Amino acid sequence: MDMETRRTPIDLKELHRASAAGTCFICELIDRNPEFEHEIICETDHAVAFLSKFPTMFGYCLVAPKRHLEQVTGDFSEAEYLDLQRVIYRVSEAVRKVLAPERVYILSLGSQRANAHVHWHIAPLPPGVPLAEQQYHALMHENGVVTPTKESCVAFVKRLRECLRDL
Repeated sequence: MDMETRRTPIDLKELHRASAAGTCFICELIDRNPEFEHEIICETDHAVAFLSKFPTMFGYCLVAPKRHLEQVTGDFSEAEYLDLQRVIYRVSEAVRKVLAPERVYILSLGSQRANAHVHWHIAPLPPGVPLAEQQYHALMHENGVVTPTKESCVAFVKRLRECLRDL
């Protein structure tokens, strides 16, 4: 497994421009638009989990409802929210078992101006990261991204799927 941890700079202006362009990349991914292709980990009737295109740590995943919802709680019934949280839990557990990170961060980010489709980030902090480079520092694109190979991503997703079958 490629545990690339060296970060490379990212063009933040381009990232922000693309995320604020008015096209919902999650809806496009769900509709299987080839311009928005991602490595999909798993899907349920109501949710999809996939690898981040711009990971700040190897194994960084996103989980989103299939419906275009924008509020982290307000657009869900309690049952819908808990159903989605089960997917987040299962994917997080698979990531934890496959990568053995020091910590798995789970958070919802986004904005009405960019990435409005609500989604959760599952970010595995590799062991040995200095304290000053953990938490927010580890999550921020301003500190660069990792660039794993296509082969390592495919292998990782395969292992996640195997683990999910066993959970």
